Order: sequence, then C-alpha cells, then structure tokens
Amino acid sequence: MSTLFARNALLPDGWQRDVRIQWDAGGDIVAVTPGSELADGEHEAQYVLPGMVNLHSHAFQRALGGLTETAGDGPDSFWTWRDLMYRFAHNITPEHIEAIAAQLFSECLRHGYTSICEFHYVQRDPQGQMYGRPAETAERIVAAAHAAGIGVTVLPVLYSYAGFGAQPLRPEQERFRTDAADVLRIIEALEPLRDGQVEIGVAPHSLRAASIGQVREVLAALPKERPVHIHIAEQQGEVQQSLAATGARPVRYLMDNVELDARWCLVHATHLDEAETAGLAACGAVAGLCPTTEANLGDGLFPLAPFLAAGGRFGVGSDSHISQSAVEELRWLEYGQRLLHQRRNVAASSTQRSVGDFLWQGALQGGALAAGRPVGALAPGLRADLLVLDEGHPNLDGIAAADVLGSFVFCGNDNLVKDVMAGGRWVVRNHTHVAQAAIAQRYKQTLTELRRLRS
Repeated sequence: MSTLFARNALLPDGWQRDVRIQWDAGGDIVAVTPGSELADGEHEAQYVLPGMVNLHSHAFQRALGGLTETAGDGPDSFWTWRDLMYRFAHNITPEHIEAIAAQLFSECLRHGYTSICEFHYVQRDPQGQMYGRPAETAERIVAAAHAAGIGVTVLPVLYSYAGFGAQPLRPEQERFRTDAADVLRIIEALEPLRDGQVEIGVAPHSLRAASIGQVREVLAALPKERPVHIHIAEQQGEVQQSLAATGARPVRYLMDNVELDARWCLVHATHLDEAETAGLAACGAVAGLCPTTEANLGDGLFPLAPFLAAGGRFGVGSDSHISQSAVEELRWLEYGQRLLHQRRNVAASSTQRSVGDFLWQGALQGGALAAGRPVGALAPGLRADLLVLDEGHPNLDGIAAADVLGSFVFCGNDNLVKDVMAGGRWVVRNHTHVAQAAIAQRYKQTLTELRRLRS
C-alpha cells in the first residue's frame, strides 16, 4: 500500500483538510480519509486534486502546431486548414506516430492531464493499404501512452466518405479509410491491450464521413459500456450540408436516428439550435469542448450557458494540440462565454459559485464518462490519478483552499502543476516528466525526418 498525505485535497464534495490517500500496486485508490494525522515518514503535499481527462486528441497533429499560421490567398477556415493537415499526414509512419504521441502525452501530463481519449484515424499506409497488423498505428498510440505513463482511451475511427450522401473519399483521405468491418477488426486486435490504463471504444468520424447504417452496425457489435465519440456540428458549413442532404441539422439528425446516452461524447457540437441544446443535455451525452482548437480554426462558440442551465455534461480536450494545458482549455471555455454574453463568471451554479471549482469538477465528471474509465475523482475504486500543485509559487503561497482553483485556472501563465501521478505511478516530479529527455530527443528526430520529406 502506498500513501500521500494532502493538507488540502479536492474530493467529490469539495475541498477537505488532512486527507490520506491510499492506493494499491495496481494503481487503484483503496481509501481516502479526511481528518487524518500525518504519519512519520509519510509523503506530504499542500494542494492535491484529481488529474484532468483530455477527452479529444488527434496526437499526430501535435507535430503540425504553428505550421498553418500563414494566411492563404483567400479567406482561411477549418476547410483550408484541413487540406494542409491532409498533406502533412501523408508521410507519417507508425514510428513517427508513436514518437509524436509520446511527446504530446508527456506534455499533457506536465500540464495536468492524466487521461487522454485518442480519436485515432490514421489507419493505412501512405498508399492507402492496410498494414499487415490492422491495428498497427493504434498499437503505437498505446505504446506511447505506456512510455509516457498516461491513461488512454483509444477510439478507432470509422471514416468511409468525403461528405454527406456517401461522397467518395479524395485521394488524400485514403490513409483514413475504414468501413464498419475494418473498425471492428481493429477493435478486436486491440482487446488484449485493455487494462487499468487502457480502454478501447469507437469513433464514427462524423455524419459526413460515416452513414447512420454504418454507425448502427458498429454499435451493435460493440460492448454496451464502451465509449462512443463523434465530431458533429463543428462548422456552419457542416450544418448547411446536413440540412441539404438529410433535411435536418446534424445533432438533430443523430438524435433522431441513434439512441444517445451517457457513453456518447459529441465533440465540438458548436452550432446547436435551442431544441438541440436541450436535447443534448437531456440525453446525458457529454459535450466534448476544445476551446483552443475551436478558436484556432475559427469554428465558433458552444452555447454553454443554456446547456448548463439544462443540466448538460461537458468535458474538455486539446484536439489539434496547439495547447497541451488543461488550464488553458478551461480558461478559454469561460472567457469565450464572457465575450459572447458580455458578463463575468458564466460557468457557475447556485450551489457552486467558484468558477474554477465548477469548471474543474464539471470537466472531470464529463471527461470520465467520455473516457469510459474509472477516473475523475479522488475516491476508492478509481484510478490513482492526481496532481500536486506548487504551493511555493507566489500564486498559491498561503492561499485558502477555496481560492486555489480560481487562482490555478485564472491567474498567470506559469505551470503550477508540480508533481503528477497516473495510475499510481509518479510520472512528473518537480515540473519534469520522468522520461522527458528521451521522449523529446525522439520527437526532435521525427520532426527532422518529416521536414525533410516535406521539402
């Protein structure tokens, strides 16, 4: 049995004093005891909180960061960015994918994420052929997660079409091509990798790229408890295409044709009407919000205030990884709403006035559902995923526990995450990942190779 004594720990019912957290050799929490006394030789921390879940990731896009910030000849949008991303993805090998993912995962851990959901759609080789091992690239994601120490939910992507109406894929999309049988074959190959740190779900890419019939076929074969993610209503153009092809907005069309529940994560869901907002909240599915990527791509702002008022669940993800910080996603989730509504402190409730606490706890709960793993709180039976904040930093020095998350999320740009545990294993100590140098060196070599191929 291993223990950590927290002078202040964020538990499901709020901050508690003098909390002993105990976990077993398998990485599961076995006891959380407030009001304890520090034992001789026991490791002590001042501020401890659950690690955040990153519910939406395309790991390979980490290597694209900063390379798409030059204006084109005409107006730039998600669609022009997508074309650049396709060209970048063409030459990536499985070895590159593993190196990029390990770098990303180590960065996410250092900035407060202890779990990640990988929406994984690079399945084929550059010629569009399936690898000899159908789960080759997905297995590389799991290997990278093990190397970095992060918990991972791998979501093999169903990606058959270039647009509504079963439009044929473009040549640059052939690396992503899968039908229902392909995806189920990949999931079957990944099954032996499932353990306390690894879960396997599925992700129909979008209603543009997968038909409702295909989605139903995959769901019928998938165990009922597994997570299901889908991109939806990210851009106005997608909404218009859905209306033209189906007569309905995309979220409405999905709700009318598939039974949504708490195992679903609707990623982005940016452009909802009032009925869709209420319907999404009522069905219990999680809204997977990625504010830094949505801002970078010019997508728009999710209707957070009415969604929360209707009891909706949400989580955050870093998506294209222009940021790897949980704090930055939550900060800009709130700030986008402040700009939209021209008022402050939008993400709060009658029972939780602290915006930082509301956002952190809400994103933990939604993220845990989206991950399909026992995470999201410091509680017995869940994974030992936790953060130790830097109590010596001026932003936290001597602060009351009730003000910690307000300062953590909304004050300054220093990374206040000092130590990180994932699955009972210390993976970050004193702001440094335990394998940071080796992972970074491999990543640099990968970037050198990819730049050479692009030149």
